[in-house]
Amino acid sequence: MRMKQKKILSLNINQLKELFIEQHPKIIEFARKSIDNEDFKRKLYSYIINHPNRESDVAKNILSLIQNDGLSIYELSKEKNIKIETISTLRNVIIGKFENNVNEDFILDLYFQFSLLETPLKEFPSKKEVEQWMKRWPSSLDKEVLQIRGKNIERIIKSLIDRIDNRHSQMSRFVFPENISYQEKYKLVEEWWKDWRFHFTFAIKSPNKLNRALGYSLSKEMIQTIYEAQKKGIPFFVTPYYLSLINIEDNGYDDESIRSYVFYSQNLVDAFGEIKAWEKEDVVEAGKPNAAGWLLPAGNNIHRRYPDVAIFIPDSMGRACGGLCASCQRMYDFQSKRLNFDFETLKPHETWNNKLKKLMDYFEKDTQIRDILITGGDALMSQNKTLHNILEAVYKMALKKRKANLKRNDGEKYAELQRVRLGSRLPAYMPMKINDELIGILRDFKQKASAIGVKQFVLQTHFQSPIEITYEAKKAIEMILSAGWIVTNQLVYNVASSRRGHTAQLRNSLNNIGVLCYYTFTVKGFEENYDVFVPNSRSIQEQKEEKILGEMTPQQKEVLCDIFEKNGDKKKEIKEFLDKSKLPFLATDRNVLNLPGIGKSMSFVVVGIDSQGKRILRFDHDRGRLHSHVIDEMEDVFIVENKSIGAYMRQLEQLGEDSEEYASIWYYTSGITEPRFKLYEYPEYNFDITKWYSNVI
Repeated sequence: MRMKQKKILSLNINQLKELFIEQHPKIIEFARKSIDNEDFKRKLYSYIINHPNRESDVAKNILSLIQNDGLSIYELSKEKNIKIETISTLRNVIIGKFENNVNEDFILDLYFQFSLLETPLKEFPSKKEVEQWMKRWPSSLDKEVLQIRGKNIERIIKSLIDRIDNRHSQMSRFVFPENISYQEKYKLVEEWWKDWRFHFTFAIKSPNKLNRALGYSLSKEMIQTIYEAQKKGIPFFVTPYYLSLINIEDNGYDDESIRSYVFYSQNLVDAFGEIKAWEKEDVVEAGKPNAAGWLLPAGNNIHRRYPDVAIFIPDSMGRACGGLCASCQRMYDFQSKRLNFDFETLKPHETWNNKLKKLMDYFEKDTQIRDILITGGDALMSQNKTLHNILEAVYKMALKKRKANLKRNDGEKYAELQRVRLGSRLPAYMPMKINDELIGILRDFKQKASAIGVKQFVLQTHFQSPIEITYEAKKAIEMILSAGWIVTNQLVYNVASSRRGHTAQLRNSLNNIGVLCYYTFTVKGFEENYDVFVPNSRSIQEQKEEKILGEMTPQQKEVLCDIFEKNGDKKKEIKEFLDKSKLPFLATDRNVLNLPGIGKSMSFVVVGIDSQGKRILRFDHDRGRLHSHVIDEMEDVFIVENKSIGAYMRQLEQLGEDSEEYASIWYYTSGITEPRFKLYEYPEYNFDITKWYSNVI
């Protein structure tokens, strides 16, 4: 009888060794009879290529481990040389020569690889199973969640009344009139709750206030961790609105995906101050190309890794966010104090307008940029007037670039602006910020920019969990869609959101309010993210076993693109499309990892397993996208994942998951970057642009 995953995961290194000996006697025989490591590799190689299942993916992976054993590589994320010794270490373990630094997860992964070779994986989850998993994850539109959130809001309002009563400043608009009753105060705060400025004014920045708002439910350890975080300079900032999503009751909905964004881990606190830029292209030195090969203006306003797109970060309140996500990809920038929550210091200065002109000049004179992503921080954190001025500058730049092209010959013309995106988590963090004035700005910009050839207008948001989809968020999305902008979502695939059915249900919940999914990102692999990191094998497993339910036929993809390229009620039309197509959700997103220096990819193969059981991956860049010449000069990209699959599986069990439901994860040892959904491709120009790349050396 096959031993259950949970039992195997609990075995120590000696017990696992005994299990390996019992289940794989041939491998044990090769190890014990081999003269040295090289002899063992030869015997093992011969065994695999003559095995009845030699054509399987598992056999190919074991051959990869054999062929790469002994290879010295440069690990890109940590920037150091390491040696791959998977098969050599396995032999030493078997013959009793392994050293103390070998972890049980090393044996665990290899045990499953050889087990899958002998008994290939035959069963994958059925559609019914996936749909059952999806039902575990309600949104905040569901009755049960609404009731609990109602209690949460009531409790938080009571704590806010005390804070307002004890405030000494009378300068705020949120002050109680004298001699009013408690009931009148409560009703006043209920009204203020609808105002985004109220939530930013009373955002929680200390552990004590956080614990009070959460009904004194936090552990002493968590309070201490947040204190330590503040001492090290990690900002803590969470609004009453977002805090109302946390469930402090013993039963009710699971809120781990929310908690994993609000609460910091000890690993993050310990690493802060020593965090390096994972995205090495974000390190900019005047006059020198970044890691992706691009020359950029000084000031950290423009980030770039591809020829056709650039990230634009204004000097405004857009450098702040509606809260600090614990797994934020820009934690390095918070450490460097380029990003913060000091709103007063982030207001644009008089010099900003001059700087803005210079930055627009960079875009205007670049030969390839056709897509600008305005983000931060958070693009919608900027004051509406500031955002209007930024969009107006982008419009004028695009118009000048188009006029200049009239004087250039075909084949010498510069790329014209085709897509403008705003990156914002506010629809999830603080949806009340999306108001009529903002929608008017977005609508007016779309109308003007459309007339000069800009064709795609995207609000790129970030919902992490169905719990974030509240009635307030739903209304905010409807307003953005009414301005003619498309709303897409990027998910950071952390441990809590990687549970079976969670991402599938998030896609479903977002589709139901008119949002299309864009990216599902693997968390960056540095130690500060250890607690939330998910091995890439789980990302591939989710793609192959869960996301596949939303896969569309070529004809269905064309119909969906038509819906978004025409005016209409996107939310209603998506729902009708799902019903007609009999799809539970739309699989329009790509599972990817942001690689240091070379961009997004999920094309990898496992080439080794280190002594701690962490998989060593060799990545290739996304060959479906353009890059600078740097990509051709780079050697193979190797990344050691910062968590073993065994450690990840134990985390899932601690969250109440049945590890047996994830048993096929060991099978996934390679990936291929999915093609972009057609709607996300750039439109064709009716002229030929130059092949010359400016702003490179």
